[in-house]
Amino acid sequence: MLAKSFEKAFNNENWIFEIKWDGYRAIADLSRAQPLFYSRNGISFLLKFEKISHDLKNQQHTMILDGEIVAYDENGRPNFQLLQQSGDNPNLLLVYQVFDLLWLNGHSTKEIPLIHRKELLKEALTETESIKYCDHIREQGIEFFSQMKKMKVEGMIAKKSDSVYIENHRTSDWLKIKFMKTEEAIICGFTEPRGSREGFGALILGKYINEKLIYSGHTGTGFNKDLLNQLHERLNKLIIKTSPFSLIPRTNMPVTWTKPELVCEVKYSEITKNGIFRHPVFIAIREDKDPEDVNLKSKEMKTKISTKATTTNEKVIMLNSHTVKLTHQDKIYFPKDNIMKGSIIEYYQSIASYILPHLKNRPLSLNRFPNGIEKSGFYQKDAGENIPKWIKTTEVYSESNDKYIDYIYCNDKATLAYLNNLGCIDFNPWNSSLPDLEHPDFLVLDLDPSKKNTFDEVIETALQVNEVLNSIKIKGCCKTSGSTGIHIYIPMGKKYDFDQVKDFAHILMKQVHEKLPQITTLERSLQKRDNKKIYLDYLQHRTGQTLASVYSLRPKEGVPVSMPLEWDELKKGLQPTDFNIHNALDRIKEKGDLFKSVLGKGIDMIKALELLQNNG
Repeated sequence: MLAKSFEKAFNNENWIFEIKWDGYRAIADLSRAQPLFYSRNGISFLLKFEKISHDLKNQQHTMILDGEIVAYDENGRPNFQLLQQSGDNPNLLLVYQVFDLLWLNGHSTKEIPLIHRKELLKEALTETESIKYCDHIREQGIEFFSQMKKMKVEGMIAKKSDSVYIENHRTSDWLKIKFMKTEEAIICGFTEPRGSREGFGALILGKYINEKLIYSGHTGTGFNKDLLNQLHERLNKLIIKTSPFSLIPRTNMPVTWTKPELVCEVKYSEITKNGIFRHPVFIAIREDKDPEDVNLKSKEMKTKISTKATTTNEKVIMLNSHTVKLTHQDKIYFPKDNIMKGSIIEYYQSIASYILPHLKNRPLSLNRFPNGIEKSGFYQKDAGENIPKWIKTTEVYSESNDKYIDYIYCNDKATLAYLNNLGCIDFNPWNSSLPDLEHPDFLVLDLDPSKKNTFDEVIETALQVNEVLNSIKIKGCCKTSGSTGIHIYIPMGKKYDFDQVKDFAHILMKQVHEKLPQITTLERSLQKRDNKKIYLDYLQHRTGQTLASVYSLRPKEGVPVSMPLEWDELKKGLQPTDFNIHNALDRIKEKGDLFKSVLGKGIDMIKALELLQNNG
């Protein structure tokens, strides 16, 4: 995706702002067995930047990344000339600054709004010395631009926060704003040197307009002796007999014409009405640019943008003394059911008093579908830096990622609405809660059918679970998963750690499997598991494990709700979609919270095991 030039910095709450890196734009394709790492014009960077290539191979996820390769000078500033000389300096600090994510673990992310792509990228990317996440700031473009000027970088990039990724297209959703006026130009020839100068006198520059190569000036400054000789040597290999321009420009010195293949970058004071650079100074050769990319800007190409905040189907509500901005309320989230984003928010507000006790103080994995259930969704764990200050979070160390993750937890209506507005259709809380995350509040038995099982078979299995529980005087609570399965919860009251709870769940599931060997399995491996049996999953017991919360909507056709049931309601013919966004509230009001006891004092596991042994 390409950026248009823009005149000046601006503030806008719907935009984010990044550093404009002075380097090589590069795509890293980690979606295949052997990574690809290449420039905009398809030149491979794998061997040229071996340290970055090595670190790309060690990323944990299969991804396609977009970013910029940057060389830093001794003052820590990006320096494009150093980047070009990187092969001669093995000690040069080179960094791949990654600012976008186009594909993740089998799914394209290009249709997801930019701000959500970046949140996903921040969580998925493993940073190293040579690979870094390119951060941004929101809204405050003018102040950011001023800071970038003090840092003496090239400028900044402004990006609309809800923009989708459009390949090879220069849109007004991405803007480049520079301190110094620079442009790319095509080298089309060189003049003879004067006096003691070696190599050449000036480079003849051109650009394309309407597919015709047009003269755009010449530059004779910006070269040292070595650069003059190196460039002259390259240009000698491109010499042609006739001018590449249809209209041959006048020059003061004889010209040697070259194939219009080399692209350079120049800085200049202004461009005249007929497209000629005034006072151009050579900066560098751009190996990463194709001549066809260098086009003269016409008046029609000037970018226009309103620096006032837009209001497209937005509203602001006050909840729990917090202001919550709700956007795009008419966006369709469930296309086949014609359910909009606004309806999702209304549903959760209507059942807030029932669901919030089951979310309270529990870190959340946010299952987000910002463009609806038929587009790519993603799980978000880390809260990120752009959340409102009043949102509650807790830091938890992740051994697998070797870093602290800042989890959001949802204790009030305001947070519920804020998360729904981000595209959270369902909520996935931990089994444990603050302040003690090492001891679960409940045990979960997950009945997970294969595609060949009927829901009636799932019901039969759930009833068998209940028989086992009744035999050891335990009252379990069951709910539809909202998808194809059933979840059965047993209160544990934080009396036991995860391993103890998991072992107990395993014992219970063994009992169920012995009673129903024809339709159930305990085989964990998908490859070894019989694809006609219900998996009795007892492994939902470790720190950070989540399942969809009770009363949560699910991102499935029919807009089903994960609904608690009384045991005598489990009868043949029942379907998960019987409980959905349209009838859930009436049912919940009628039945009350059937899951209330899940948050109770918990069972005595030792007594239960003794009863189980006696029954055996």
